[in-house]
Amino acid sequence: MLEASGITVRYGALEAVRNVSFRVDAGEIVALIGSNGAGKSTTLKAVMGMLPMVQGSLRWLGQPIERKGAFQRVGMGLSLSPEGRRLFPRMTVLDNLLMGAHCVRHRAARRRSLEQVFALFPRVAERRHQLAGSLSGGEQQMVAIGRAMMSEPKVLLLDEPSLGLAPKIVAEIAEAVQRINREEKRSVILVEQNARLALRLAHRAYVMEQGQITRSGSGAQLLADPAVQSAYLGV
Repeated sequence: MLEASGITVRYGALEAVRNVSFRVDAGEIVALIGSNGAGKSTTLKAVMGMLPMVQGSLRWLGQPIERKGAFQRVGMGLSLSPEGRRLFPRMTVLDNLLMGAHCVRHRAARRRSLEQVFALFPRVAERRHQLAGSLSGGEQQMVAIGRAMMSEPKVLLLDEPSLGLAPKIVAEIAEAVQRINREEKRSVILVEQNARLALRLAHRAYVMEQGQITRSGSGAQLLADPAVQSAYLGV
């Protein structure tokens, strides 16, 4: 579905991502793991068109999309739940969710997506008339994921969804990611510093170090890799 080939992204003179290649196939959860500053979030922003690539190619369903704007990529089927959630705190939960459906023209489709989000996160349904800023961190993360789902994406990009959350909430988020993949038939790109969690969820994974991909394989293969265990799993 999505194929990145040799992409490079710079912040001024700083090369944050260098010659990175990966792919996401239909029905997959693909994880990007690595330490803070490895280039994972930058890679997601480049995929979404939020940062320009200085070289490389990005293909969606076989077609080049490097010149497409972020709003066009959302309309094509890519959607990002950003690191830090980035909700509108003085808007209600419901209005935050509906912001994610701005490119969905049909009212029935928006209603269907909203029902899917509420089924996935019952707590969000209960708090839909509250201000988003009044929610707990875990509840805000659920709203952020739900907002990204409202555009009916084919590939959902999740940037650090477990960051700063209690273990019980992390488990709920992990279950939700699996349900989105299994029940909603959506592919997922998962960026996580919690490498053990990401590799347990992923069908396939890539390790990023200093802006480059240094290892790849199935989630199970990387969980068993001694170098990954030593660097990221505390083994």
